[in-house]
Amino acid sequence: MAQGTFGSSARSRRKRERKKVEIRKKEFRFQGKTLEELQKLSLEELLPLLPSRSRRTLKRGLSSDENKLMEDVKNAKQGDIIRTHCRNMIVLPHFVGHNLLIHNGKEFERINIQPQMIGHYLGEFAITRKKVKHTGPGVGATRGSKFMPLK
Repeated sequence: MAQGTFGSSARSRRKRERKKVEIRKKEFRFQGKTLEELQKLSLEELLPLLPSRSRRTLKRGLSSDENKLMEDVKNAKQGDIIRTHCRNMIVLPHFVGHNLLIHNGKEFERINIQPQMIGHYLGEFAITRKKVKHTGPGVGATRGSKFMPLK
């Protein structure tokens, strides 16, 4: 048996097997519940599912800024953009799909809330520090830079 015929039949068999495989998108689950189930839960029913730090923060109650943000999200349509300075608000299931502008200390960063963000703080997604980009030395940094040529 020639080596070329054996290799080609195995190759064609592998091709057929690859075509049979379907790529399925994995459905999001948080603590065993789908996103639709999470959105139907009240805040009290959601608490046991959240991580401990988030759970304790929500048990203490929401501040006036956090309450205002919750109302804004409830009243907003899916395409609306909501601006907020409230970085310590925890991402809840009914925030998913909304666009928020979160203040990072200098400007507002646009964040699209994904299901994987549930239970995290908004501030985690609007980074406050940037990478330092050094350039050449400025005027007065070295002895040679003292004497600038006049043009």
